[in-house]
Amino acid sequence: MPKDFLKDAQEHYDVVVIGSGLAGLTTANILARQGRSVLLLEQHYKLGGMATWFKRPGGHIFDISLHGFPYGMVKSCRRYWSKEIADSIVQLDGVRFDNPMFSMWTSFTREDFTKQLIEKFGVPAERVVAFFDKARGMNFYDDQQTTTRELFDEFFPGREDVIRLLMEPITYANGSTLEDPAISYGIVFSNFMSKGVFTFQGGTDKLIHQMEAELKKSGVDIRINCDAQRINVRNGKVASVEIDAKGARRTIRCDAVVSNANIRQTIFELVGEEKFDRNFIDEAKAVRNNNSSTQVYIALAEEDRLDVHELGDLLFSSTAPTFQTEALLSRDITSRTFSFYYPKTRPHAKPRCLIVSSTNANYHDWADLPEDEYAASKADLCETTLDALDKYVPNIRTRAVHVEASTPRSFKHYTAHPAGASFGTKFEGLAVSRALPQQVTGLYHAGSVGIIMSGWLGAMNYGVIVANEVDNQLMTGSSRSTAAVEAAVVTG
Repeated sequence: MPKDFLKDAQEHYDVVVIGSGLAGLTTANILARQGRSVLLLEQHYKLGGMATWFKRPGGHIFDISLHGFPYGMVKSCRRYWSKEIADSIVQLDGVRFDNPMFSMWTSFTREDFTKQLIEKFGVPAERVVAFFDKARGMNFYDDQQTTTRELFDEFFPGREDVIRLLMEPITYANGSTLEDPAISYGIVFSNFMSKGVFTFQGGTDKLIHQMEAELKKSGVDIRINCDAQRINVRNGKVASVEIDAKGARRTIRCDAVVSNANIRQTIFELVGEEKFDRNFIDEAKAVRNNNSSTQVYIALAEEDRLDVHELGDLLFSSTAPTFQTEALLSRDITSRTFSFYYPKTRPHAKPRCLIVSSTNANYHDWADLPEDEYAASKADLCETTLDALDKYVPNIRTRAVHVEASTPRSFKHYTAHPAGASFGTKFEGLAVSRALPQQVTGLYHAGSVGIIMSGWLGAMNYGVIVANEVDNQLMTGSSRSTAAVEAAVVTG
């Protein structure tokens, strides 16, 4: 008999959380701690969303998603998860840049970037200080018309090398471009520039397993292989969620729903546009999905070692003469970000050195390829990545014992994200996400949205904001303004 993934589930919950990305997990944990009955639904067979991993024979464990995040993760994990999780967050040893314009190492702190911009790039000290001060002072309520390109032109006119240094890591971290609002860059950049770049020691699998343990301790009812099909709305209020648990369908009543799905999926597929105002639907239709990515996963033999002092933890490598958004998204890849994983990254697993190459990508360049062309394109992606990596890891072709690739199609398949969007939506998605409960009582959204709320820290902090709003609505029957809370959280 097929397994009943909803066996013994209650008929009613205070809150149903749809999706177990970091925003969904955090929302569920906070609400359960506050005494709410919470059902967490995940369509995949494991939790984590984009914060996930996979295993291969030979003891190889590959992390999907980001290798580095800001120091703010320490504070958020300690407050909203556990001291044990926060204590596993450690600083990366070094970040490298190598491109036709410059080659350099950095600790990725404001102090080091200031020093390098002045000494290596020859930028006047007062201009560097003024730029960092302006970026640090940005918040969600600032001018949303000024683009990141215009921000750079204000402080570094004609300095494409400086723009490349300051922009490439943020594009990798959250998919933002020079055409996006400057505040989306400034808020995220100032978070990263605080104290450097950090990672989770032990790997994403350890992180998610520890979070799962905390969820269970908090009393969250976790259900995998359960795909939410419909959010039912009656008289302008959330009523229930229809669920497909691997063929077994069930409807569960609830007082609130937090969707960790894409905001467009939430509105147009889970609820239906007929439940919203016309003007709101027009705004929702204008929301653009963010770009996707390709990744190549490379494993070395157990005895083969890489030297962090030679390679660093992150390497932003490019052969493109200048920094251009179009070049970053092109199938003709010129820019790759290499994440190097050393035994110190997973001290409790079999000692391995792993490399993950990440590139931004357009979904439509991969979506409609016939299967034979798709397989050939993936193979070519692996081959060209090995060619590029050989400059930094000599003889990588003979040293690699496992190589495979993922594409935007892979991300869509495993996460159900439209177009495999790695970072949710563009900036305008945040306003639509925030307005949901004013359209339908008890309907909320949390997740990677609007660039600011993207990446590990952004998604987690958005989950915090939404959890507090849901708890207030359940307590009082109305939404409250979280302007002060939001302004504080998004700035780290």
